[in-house]
Amino acid sequence: MTAALLLAGAAQAQTTAAPNAARTSALAPARTRLVVAPDGSGDFRTVQEAVNAVPDQSQQRITIVVRPGTYREKLVVPALKTRVSLVGEDARTTILTYDDHSGANGINTYTSHSVLVQANDFRAENLTFQNTAGRTAGQAVALHVEGDRAVFENCRLVGDQDVLFLATDHSRQYYRNCYIEGTTDFIFGASTAVFDHCTIRSKKNSFVTAASTTERQSYGFVFLDCTLTADTTLATKVHLGRPWRPHARVVYLRTNMGGHIAPAGWDNWKNPANEKTAYFAEYQSRGPGAQPGQRVGWSHQLTKREAKRYTLKRIFGGQEAWDPMKK
Repeated sequence: MTAALLLAGAAQAQTTAAPNAARTSALAPARTRLVVAPDGSGDFRTVQEAVNAVPDQSQQRITIVVRPGTYREKLVVPALKTRVSLVGEDARTTILTYDDHSGANGINTYTSHSVLVQANDFRAENLTFQNTAGRTAGQAVALHVEGDRAVFENCRLVGDQDVLFLATDHSRQYYRNCYIEGTTDFIFGASTAVFDHCTIRSKKNSFVTAASTTERQSYGFVFLDCTLTADTTLATKVHLGRPWRPHARVVYLRTNMGGHIAPAGWDNWKNPANEKTAYFAEYQSRGPGAQPGQRVGWSHQLTKREAKRYTLKRIFGGQEAWDPMKK
């Protein structure tokens, strides 16, 4: 029996002895672990095949183990494929990649993704999400996430412009011990997201974030104990962020900032009106790029009391509290 049939959950068995014979059904046990291997030694050769085999709206977590290899596929995790975990062995040797980019064959920012996650309760570990369109291609998303309660641990997100699209304002996302590199606005979107102990590497003079937080959101992008690094030959003046939409919210807490961070820190995207609505803040930034006295006057340096509000419980609270540390 194929892995897809085993995952169907309820296999129907029908007798064919006579037209009026009684029908019987057999319930097959659902598989909660699938293996993808490019050499055919697993259940599937592609990650998309494994995702497609997951039962719709699963009430139990399905783990897809991804063996080392480079998987060139435009992967989609549809909204009905809930509670999926993609688990690699080593992010540097387990790579999900594609090369679409804005302007190519009708592709735009929203469709340029290498990987699109629309489902809720998605998790990924030890994987690289990559877009190889290149430095001159424009917007080229490696990872586009729309689902709620998404967790990424020990992952690498690699590309150039617009690498990580945290797409929707109802989405809560958590990135822990991840490496993210890019050029312009390479962490962008409307989601509420926490980056916990992540390394963020800029590859040219530009902007790290471009948040489009909505007015009704209390939190946008929050960086906790992260490290900002750079290709110091090409990135010597990088801003922490600029507002893609007027109410953008980005906060860095206890972040080590390299000397490539511009003293002004923040940019208004050529619109002074954004200075009245965007909320850009820092708390105890350190390193050569931490220049609180030289930041733009409309940004904020948090007090100890204000910084205490930035806990996972508060950030991911709301009508349905969520603890991303619970698997």
